[in-house]
Amino acid sequence: MRTVKEPEIRKNEILDAADTLFAQKGFDNTSTGDILEMVGIARGTLYYHFKSKEDILDALIDRYNRQILSAAQEAASDSSLSARERLIRTILALNVSQKGGQELKEQMHRPQNALMHQKTQMAVLNGVTPILTGLIREGAEAGYFQTPYPRECVEMIMVYSNVFFDDATETSEELRDERTQALIFNIERLLGAESGSLASDLMRVFGSRKVERNDADN
Repeated sequence: MRTVKEPEIRKNEILDAADTLFAQKGFDNTSTGDILEMVGIARGTLYYHFKSKEDILDALIDRYNRQILSAAQEAASDSSLSARERLIRTILALNVSQKGGQELKEQMHRPQNALMHQKTQMAVLNGVTPILTGLIREGAEAGYFQTPYPRECVEMIMVYSNVFFDDATETSEELRDERTQALIFNIERLLGAESGSLASDLMRVFGSRKVERNDADN
């Protein structure tokens, strides 16, 4: 007898199978037939939920995105903390490796999953920017920051971080530390924050081994 499942259950089964196969074989090397075989469904059932393999990829990215944004939104909404503290916690929440997402990061950084990586980065950028912008505006009202361009600051910081702190970018620890110091130096200036006020917290975000600051010696 054919098993009939609720649409949402079946949809998630398809996404789970695609997630596994994309990790094993890469997006380009996975066929819809592979997904059908793993789930054990007919082609018509798959196309009832998704129009194409690309549609499955978009839904999978959306699921990842919702998980990441949920963690960010939870951190940003803690009214018991100052806007500055919530900003740092929200940025930390975006680090998927701290949320048990190391396998996801490794999967996205494989050359065959370049499209998935690009789409995920754009989805996170578009979803997170309003959250961080709101926190910077709150921080400005409280006197922590002084910038007339909170949204643009967020976009510049996130784009730079995505490019130069991406795990797919091969760099030495020394170069990564130098970039971290430079980024922290410039984040404080972009936000109009007091010099050194964000250094220790942002080092936790970017994993720098150094604690000294270029301007601390001046």
